[in-house]
Amino acid sequence: MSLLLILPRALVAVILGSALALTCQAQTVPHTAGASDGAVLRATLANGLRVVIVRNTLAPVVATSVNYMVGSEETPAGFPGTAHAQEHMMFRGSPGLSADQLANIGSIMGGDFNANTRESLTQYLYTVPSEDLDVALHIEALRMTGVSDAQSEWDHERGAIEQEVAQDLSDPGYVLYSKLRGIAFKDTPYAYDALGTRPSFEKTTAVMLKQFHDQWYAPNNALLVIVGNVDPAATLAQVKELFGAIPRRTLPARNPVTLQPLKATSFTVDTDRPEGTQMIAFRVPGLDSPDTPALEVLADVLSSRRFELYGLVPQGKAVGAEFSVDPLPKAGLAYATVAFPGGTDPKALEQEVRAILARVARDGVPAELVAAAKLQERRQTEFQKNSIEGLASAWADALALYGLESPEQDLERIEKVTVADVNRVARQYLKLDEAVSAVMLPKGSGKPVNSGSGGFGGQENISLGEAKPTPLPDWAQAAVNRLTVPAVTSHPVVSHLPNGITLVVQPEDVSDTVSVFGHIRSRPEVQAPPGQEGISNLLGELLSYGSQTLDRLAYQRALDAIGAESRAGTDFSAMTLTGGFERAVALLADNELHPALPAQALTIMRPQFAQLVASRNRSPGYLMQRSLRGALFPPTDPSLRETTPASIQGITIDQIRAFQAATFRPDLTTIVVIGRVTPDKARATIEKYFGAWTATGPKPDTDLPAVPANAPATIAVPDGSRVQDAVVLAQSIALTRNNPDYYAMQLGSAVLGGGFYSSRLSIHLRKEAGLVYSVGSNLQIGRTRGIYMIDFASDPQNVTKAAAMAIQDVKGLQDQPPGADELQRTKALMLRQIPLSEASIDEIARGIITRDDLGLPLDEPTIAARRYIQLTPQDVQAVFKKWIRPADFVRVSQGPTPP
Repeated sequence: MSLLLILPRALVAVILGSALALTCQAQTVPHTAGASDGAVLRATLANGLRVVIVRNTLAPVVATSVNYMVGSEETPAGFPGTAHAQEHMMFRGSPGLSADQLANIGSIMGGDFNANTRESLTQYLYTVPSEDLDVALHIEALRMTGVSDAQSEWDHERGAIEQEVAQDLSDPGYVLYSKLRGIAFKDTPYAYDALGTRPSFEKTTAVMLKQFHDQWYAPNNALLVIVGNVDPAATLAQVKELFGAIPRRTLPARNPVTLQPLKATSFTVDTDRPEGTQMIAFRVPGLDSPDTPALEVLADVLSSRRFELYGLVPQGKAVGAEFSVDPLPKAGLAYATVAFPGGTDPKALEQEVRAILARVARDGVPAELVAAAKLQERRQTEFQKNSIEGLASAWADALALYGLESPEQDLERIEKVTVADVNRVARQYLKLDEAVSAVMLPKGSGKPVNSGSGGFGGQENISLGEAKPTPLPDWAQAAVNRLTVPAVTSHPVVSHLPNGITLVVQPEDVSDTVSVFGHIRSRPEVQAPPGQEGISNLLGELLSYGSQTLDRLAYQRALDAIGAESRAGTDFSAMTLTGGFERAVALLADNELHPALPAQALTIMRPQFAQLVASRNRSPGYLMQRSLRGALFPPTDPSLRETTPASIQGITIDQIRAFQAATFRPDLTTIVVIGRVTPDKARATIEKYFGAWTATGPKPDTDLPAVPANAPATIAVPDGSRVQDAVVLAQSIALTRNNPDYYAMQLGSAVLGGGFYSSRLSIHLRKEAGLVYSVGSNLQIGRTRGIYMIDFASDPQNVTKAAAMAIQDVKGLQDQPPGADELQRTKALMLRQIPLSEASIDEIARGIITRDDLGLPLDEPTIAARRYIQLTPQDVQAVFKKWIRPADFVRVSQGPTPP
């Protein structure tokens, strides 16, 4: 489960129309945004449960969001993590549904389930194939009715939640945010976020958690949002049948939030990141304030790349800058955040930022940037409809957090914001004499410690029980038994332009938008000339400076004029409202094919970038990744080429221009156009602006060489900012993406780590032992090489034991084939992940580009589904015996050195 700390600033809009009364206080509204042929249906059941059902036909997928109006605000004094702990325990079983059953069902439906706890809200989220909606609703109805909250289950789950606490406390950004909240909201429920603390969890009992559930988890304190390819009326009937008999409850009084005067304060935390952060924060009103829309627009204006806060970047004074608003229910935070390379004087940077904010408070903001911000909000609102899960989140936030009737209402409020409103809230709330100044200073790592080249994993003598799936209730068993090839809902139209561009067009009608995604096959490790390591990074930064006809500010102004967003590079994109499609493509092509690449910008950027590289090369995260690659690959492998300050300082603008000309080739490019556009219109537009693009000379080699098997190693990378170790177990394997063994390997990897609770690794390391919060098993398989990897995070004293348990699970899959039931359920998981991977326009486009880049047919998901169905337990055992070498794992940890 995740802990959501920052609320989204922009909500999606869904247009509503006339109403039709239903017997349970429901109304059906013709739906013209977010679904082309559906409806929005609202209802309030007799027990008080509010229900919103939104039809969206993007994919045969549905997202459910059960929202309880309770969070960390209502936790008992001295127990700040109670709401978060109960969120965890909702996955530990209810009367009529055991923890094992719940875990298995969740994984069968695709493993895409989660929960989060906020200040005034706790959410339970499922995204599943539409045909499994009844299963998700059964689960949520049982959990609303009651939970087990057994002390034995809490004793196990407490270990996992404490690992989550350690995981977040190992993130310097989280530490900074926590300290900031403690200062801004001292002596209020907001002084702590919803995460909780280890001491409070040690004092928490299962009886306390059960009481919390019984007090707050009531239908009259809940909102159920369902978004996806469903029939709203039939879905409402299901909801009434499953939830209608749950009794309403009398809710307790809520805790007050009484704010104290805020005094100017400053503090510093160390970070293991290569760049530092200077933050200046202000306390602002919360979600219940009429000033919130104006504050959202102010944040958009101050984050604009045309505003002087971001102007610190091209001046060479910062490497990133933005302004954010984080509104909590009854108060909030607004903050300017500026990133800088290690070695920069943060005090001088703070003065620059303070001067900019002082001018805003005194003089206001440019009217044209307010207009641009409102248009960009309109585009972002429309783009929310391009994700089923995102649209469900937008509806939940609008109703449960913002207290609105629909997500559209937030956009309506923003549309009404005037320049005078923005200037007023800037004067009122940008109080520099009350601001909190926070700095994250980069702190390098000590050198990685090679603990030995011998194998490991046998230090612990561990006997692992077989991870047998438990029998399921009748209403869920049908989902396990249904192993069918998912229906194809996308039908891309493929063509090839004369200059070699592969064009794929996927018409979609769920929103009034069009997105363009482009990919140029390239690999800087192979293509960068000797001595020019880092040239692709410099090129990427310089591409943000516009084109040869429009400089940086003029280019951004042109995008703002149509409310579009664009990015150039080997991965390029443009996102726009439908009416701006042709102009957006023209701007994208101009930036991609005729970039400005100004020499003066390089002169400013180069020393700053060299400083950033020097800091990065000392950072623990970089050293962990480099140590891992160094242990997996030969010393001469291209992936081990290292960018250094010297290589950056030696790169010239002519070399960058030559590199761009050599690597940006139409015959290595795939462009995907997806949205409300016809194939003919898309092709005509792409050909008009990209058709004259040509390439010279033979195609370059962009593949990494094959690698030999690695030797075992154990490496510890010191990181003083972490209280917990991040751990990777990995080995190189000769498996390539076009090898027929790939699918059996993926199935085996999913048996080990595919389900959050129900996979072998999760059962043994999390559920039973409480050593980790999460553990994953995955394959990274390319055109010429592959890596098998297990990753987790744990307390230092548990690293060796957890690693040994993970390797024992790998050996177990080699020694004995998975059980028939276990493999059946894993197949159900893999098959359901196929439609889930197309539940957003971004995911559809990324899938198309990835398959094309790997030389796979575009219908590869259908091919995969057929292969998964055919595979036997013996097939999975055979490929794991063939490809995986348990004695040859490399273990790399980042954090306190494990004993």
